[in-house]
Amino acid sequence: MRLQCLHGKDSDVEEFLRSALPLVENERATVAWFAIRFGRAEYGIFDAFQDDAGRDAHLAGPVAQALMERAAELFAEPPHIQKLDVLAYKLPKVPLATPDTKALLLRFAAKADNEDGVEQFLRSMQPVVEEEIDTKAWFAIHLPEGEFGIFDTFPDQEGRFKHLTGHVPRELAKHALSLLGGLPDPELPSVLAEKVGPEAGRAATSAT
Repeated sequence: MRLQCLHGKDSDVEEFLRSALPLVENERATVAWFAIRFGRAEYGIFDAFQDDAGRDAHLAGPVAQALMERAAELFAEPPHIQKLDVLAYKLPKVPLATPDTKALLLRFAAKADNEDGVEQFLRSMQPVVEEEIDTKAWFAIHLPEGEFGIFDTFPDQEGRFKHLTGHVPRELAKHALSLLGGLPDPELPSVLAEKVGPEAGRAATSAT
């Protein structure tokens, strides 16, 4: 979900997003939740759920309600919620020593008749990411209309840089022309608040 804040409302939006964390922590079916900042005046939320019922419960819950109630006060346009499918994921197996501060978002479209190949490729990367110590959370996602994506989080800039120069981007670049038709442009947001950890680590099948 992308959130474009009104001029001068950055601090209010950040305060609002951080205040939502205690509410999300009470949602058992919300496996992971991240409030992120892309840049000046542009924010977002990525969250993953145990199943579609958990996603529906979240979208009908207090965080979504508060978001809509304050939309006119905080945002330049109404929040657009997009439902996604989780193809593969990594979540931490032990509590994080330090919270994540950096994230990475990639979005890309499959070439015609290549959606199955892209899905297979993304699922094949999950064991590789499991070996990356500084990649704390990783999600391969299927968006509507043939689009796919990767969202992952890191404790710091160094961890993100290691991932960007690691095996997954190299494999993505190797297969980009055959599967995607070109290289995706990475977005490098910061993490403002997160729910992620072993206590939340149940199966993730859907996201927004």
